[in-house]
Amino acid sequence: MLKLVPTPIGNIGDISLRAIEALRDADTLLCEDTRVTKKLIHILKERYNTSFKENQNFISLHSHNEKDFIEKIETSFFDVNVVYVSDAGMPGISDPGQALVRYCQINGVEYDVLPGANAILTAFVASGFVETQMLFWGFLPHKGQDRASSLQGALNSGFTTIVYESPHRLEKFLKELAAEEPSRKIFLAKELTKKFQNYYFGTADECLSKLNGNIRGEWVVVIEAGAAHNSSAISQNDILELDIPKKIQAKLISKITGENTKACYQRLLNI
Repeated sequence: MLKLVPTPIGNIGDISLRAIEALRDADTLLCEDTRVTKKLIHILKERYNTSFKENQNFISLHSHNEKDFIEKIETSFFDVNVVYVSDAGMPGISDPGQALVRYCQINGVEYDVLPGANAILTAFVASGFVETQMLFWGFLPHKGQDRASSLQGALNSGFTTIVYESPHRLEKFLKELAAEEPSRKIFLAKELTKKFQNYYFGTADECLSKLNGNIRGEWVVVIEAGAAHNSSAISQNDILELDIPKKIQAKLISKITGENTKACYQRLLNI
């Protein structure tokens, strides 16, 4: 049998009794990083006085080797208790796991998924945005047109949209948001459940000012829902690059963003 077991995203106290029992009884542990999982088990032994099976088998399973691993295993691999854990949070959310579930479905292998800590839902509830329909966008591409198109998709989805961003690109991301949607409200969650957890709320420019360059750590960005628009056409930046009068630019931008045309025109004049 396979069990997908979520692990704490920061605070060790968030681990569930079921998760501890699954880790304790596992014969084989598939780990995004075996070192991280071994450290977690050591903490559980020390803090909760938990006894684990002797000679547990730790196998590295991450995004780079997941496909090859699944192609090579036999269903008999799951005749013992097999657990998959990512480094933090729920397996299958921006981490491996879903391909293992699909393998089990196709090959008739029994599996279970335990509930647990999750940065997406934690940040969504903490954001205070009352639009209860939400969309998880994951990480944006790092650069180029793919990133610009993905950002437009996130902004114009029509839902409260949740994005992961690394500290190396957070400032760039906020500046992109400020250029595309200067009045859109966002919520930033830093280092959720950890010692230096912090929340920031406002426009992208306001959040940048509050951060004051302090962008270390892991970030979740929750973007306030806007009107749904077709993001496959052109972006605001594309329109601004056209050699046309600002009034026409404002009309075109209002078409793709839903912003009031007069307010948009005044904003372009200020730019």
